[in-house]
Amino acid sequence: MPSVSASLFWITLCAVLAPLLAGLVPRKLVPEVVLLLIAGVVVGPHVLDLAVVGSEIDLLRELGLGMLFLLAGYEINTSELTGRGGRRALVTWLSCLVLAFVVVGLLGLTGAIDAEIAVAIALTSTALGTLLPILKDSGMLGTRLGRTVLNHGAFGELGPVVAMAILLSSRGAGASLVVLAAFAAAAVAVAFIPAGLRREGSKLASIIRLGSETTAQTTVRLTMLLLVTLIAVATIFDLDIILGAFAAGFILRRARPAGDEKLEAKLDGLAFGLLIPIFFVTSGMAIDVKAVAAAPGILLAFLVLILLVRGLPVFFAERFDRGPDQKDPPPTVRERGQVALYAATGLPLIVAVTEVAVNAGQMTESNASILVAAGAITVLVLPLTASLLAPKPMSTTPPVERVV
Repeated sequence: MPSVSASLFWITLCAVLAPLLAGLVPRKLVPEVVLLLIAGVVVGPHVLDLAVVGSEIDLLRELGLGMLFLLAGYEINTSELTGRGGRRALVTWLSCLVLAFVVVGLLGLTGAIDAEIAVAIALTSTALGTLLPILKDSGMLGTRLGRTVLNHGAFGELGPVVAMAILLSSRGAGASLVVLAAFAAAAVAVAFIPAGLRREGSKLASIIRLGSETTAQTTVRLTMLLLVTLIAVATIFDLDIILGAFAAGFILRRARPAGDEKLEAKLDGLAFGLLIPIFFVTSGMAIDVKAVAAAPGILLAFLVLILLVRGLPVFFAERFDRGPDQKDPPPTVRERGQVALYAATGLPLIVAVTEVAVNAGQMTESNASILVAAGAITVLVLPLTASLLAPKPMSTTPPVERVV
C-alpha cells in the first residue's frame, strides 16, 4: 500500500498538471476540475494504485470541501435570495425535489435503482462551487445570467444539504429538524462575533487590520477559525460539514458586505492552490472505473435523470424571469438553456450524498461510482455546452478603409 507521503506527492502532482493541461486545450474548453478527477482516477487504487486516502489526507480533503462551500456561500448575495429571483429559485428546487422523488420512486418499484432517497437528493444538486471559477473566468458573475445561476446554485447546494440532514439521518425527521434549528441558532450566535471584532475604534480591530498585511495574516486565520468552528459545530450536531462550511461563507459575507479583494485573493490562493484540488483528486480516486465501464446504460440513465429532474424545471421556470423590478424583457430560449445547463451541473454534493448512502449501507460502492462519474460528466459537458449557447460578441473593430 502506498505511504501517506507518496500518496500526497502524486495528489499534488495531479494538482499541478491539471491546470497546465487545461491551458493547452483551445479556449480552455475542458474545465480543470474534470482533469483533476481524471488524474485522481488514474493514480487511485482502481487503476495505477499510486495513492490512497488515509486519515491524514482525508483531513486535507475535508478542508478542501469546506473551502469550496465557504467560497460558494461567500459569493451569494442574500438580498438576491430573498428577492423575486431567489424565491423563484427556491420554488424551482422544491419542484425538482418532488419530481425527483416521483421519477426515482417509480424506477425503484422496478428494482432498477436502490437508495432512492439518496439518488433523488443527488439529482437536484447544483455544483455552484465548481461553477464559480467558470463564471469568474467568463466575466458572468456580475451579469443578469450570472446572478440567476447563483440563485439556482445557492438553493441547489443548500437544499440538498438540508434534505440530507432530514431524510438520510438515523434520528428521524422530527429530531433532525430540531437539530437543524439548534445548529442555525449556533450559527447565528457565531455570526455576531465578526461584527464585534471589526467594531470601529477598538484596539482589537486595529490589531486585526494591521496584522492582515504581515506574516500574522490575521484575517486569513480568522476565516479559517470561522470555517473550522462551524464544521466542528456541524459535526457535534451530526450534520454534514458542507452545512457548516456554507454557513461560514454566509457569515463571512455578512462581515464583509462590500467584499475584500485582498482577503479574497488570499483565500483563493489557499483554497484553489492546495485544498480544493486535493478534494477533487481524491474524489476521482474513489471512482471505480471497472464498475462504471460495466454499466454504461446506468451511467447514461443517471445523466438523463439529472437533465430531466434538475435542468428541465429550471428551463421552464426562467420563462417567468423579468428582473428584480419586473421590467426586463424575458430571457431568450438560449439564455434559459444556459441557466438550465449550469443548474444541472453537479458533482461535490453528489460525492457527499453517495458517501453518506454508502456509509449507511444504503448504496453499493459500484452504484456510487457510477453516480459520481455521471456528475463528473456534467461538469465536463454542460458548462461547455452552455458557453457554446452564448451569443457571439459583436465586433467593435471599425471597418478598414480600402485605398484604391
